[in-house]
Formats: sequence, C-alpha cells, structure tokens
Amino acid sequence: MNREAVGLREPESRERAVAVGLVIVAAASPQAGAALAVTLFDELGPAGAAFLRLALAAIVLWAIWRPRLTGDLRLAGAFGVALGLMNWSFYESIDRIPLGVAVTIEFAGPLLVAVFGSRRPLDGVWIALAAAGIVLLVGPGGGSMDAAGVGFALAAAAFWMAYIYLSKRTGAAFPGGSGLALAMAVGALIVLPAGVIQAEGALAEPDLLGAALVVALASSVLPYSLDLEALRRLPEAVFGVLMSLDPAIAALAGFVLLGQDLGAREVLAIGMVVVASAGAASLSHR
Repeated sequence: MNREAVGLREPESRERAVAVGLVIVAAASPQAGAALAVTLFDELGPAGAAFLRLALAAIVLWAIWRPRLTGDLRLAGAFGVALGLMNWSFYESIDRIPLGVAVTIEFAGPLLVAVFGSRRPLDGVWIALAAAGIVLLVGPGGGSMDAAGVGFALAAAAFWMAYIYLSKRTGAAFPGGSGLALAMAVGALIVLPAGVIQAEGALAEPDLLGAALVVALASSVLPYSLDLEALRRLPEAVFGVLMSLDPAIAALAGFVLLGQDLGAREVLAIGMVVVASAGAASLSHR
C-alpha cells in the first residue's frame, strides 16, 4: 500500500475513532441521569420528570444554538415527537422495573435498526440471542416482572428506533444542534399535559428544578448532542450496535446509585443482549 493511500485512510480512521468515543460517552451519561431521575418520581411523577428534563434541555440548547424557524420543520417536529414519547415511556418504565432491565428491553430498538435490511443468516442468530435474553429477563412465564413496566420499555424501544432514523436526518438537515433544539422543544410540549397532571404544583420547586437541570444535562443535552455528531460520521446500523454496552452500564448505574440488585438470571439475560449486540457490531460489513 502506498503512502498516499495510507494518508487518505488516516483521516477516515480518526473520524471513526472519534465517532466511537462520542457514542461511548453518549451511552454512559444518560444512565447516570436516569438513576438521578428515579429519585424525583415521588414528587414529580415520571411524566413530570420527563417534561422538566426535556424543557430544561430545550432551554439550554436554544441558548447555545439559537435555531431559526426555517428549514424542514416537519422533520424536526417528527424528531421531537419521537424524542418526547421515548423519554416519557422510558421514565414510566423505570418507575416500575429496575433500570438495567428497562434499558435491556429498550435496547431491542437500536439492535433491530442494526440488522434491518441484512440478508446474512448470522444476523438472525444475534437477533434470536437478544430476543431470548429479553424473554429470560422478563421471565419465562411472564409473571416475574411488572407487565406495565415491560410494556413501556417496549414502547421506548420502538420510539428509540424512530429516534435513530430521524436523528441522522435532522443532523443532516440543520446546522449544528439547531435541529435538536427545535425537536427538544417539541418533545417537551408533547409531554407537558401529562407532566402537569402528575407533578401538580411541584414543577416550580427550586430544589427539584436544580436536580432536573442536572438530569437534563446528563440525559439529554450531552448524549443527544454527541449522538448527532456521531451519526454524521457513522451509518445508522453501526451507530446502533456500538451502543451494545448500554444495558450493562444501566445495570451498574442501577446497582451503584439506586441499590437495585439483579439476580443471576437477570445478569445472564443482560449479558446475552450485550453479546448479541457486540457480535452484530464486530461482524457487520457496513
């Protein structure tokens, strides 16, 4: 291989390495934010906490990017709807089931994005392994886990799929993070009615606002901004499978920050999903 070819490959390799680092940080940050959000549910309810997270994140992003109401606003609006419903359903889920369990079920979304369109038999094996892990996690008889919590986690998985597709298109259609700022505001408006009902008058309490701001920065501003930058450098499929450590990180955050112990069956099930995701990533030709 000549030096000129090597020189052309080096910037591309650096771009990919940067993108991988962005995804890893984006995967770890929201788990700590989600653990903190759980502590707010007694006062705010899941919808109230989700609304404050989205609203405060929108304020920060608007201050940074100052987006204009031009461009493909329908795309930004669709992205915002997916963003708002994903956060709301996820918070309703972790109000009922452990954080690591919820994230593992939710992770079915990006894993499916990673293998959609593939014709390789081995990708079917990874999907089967992940599905078996999720079934084992929920319980073979379906009675060992809160059904509503599982349902909300599955809904979050579906909205996460939409988020990945729409995030890449929004990042390409708007400069910087302006599209994300618009979408975050739409997401906050989507959750606003339920948030007001659940939180009642607690939305304006200063101490809760401070904690919610930390949640917003850790769970929305930082990871979603990094997601947009990573998706500018990576295909959607690769992005989806690079987040394979999400379930394990969430389980660790739940244990350390919330004291949520997991049994051997849950740990094995989470491991199956992580292995399936990592396997799909390591053998992906895309």
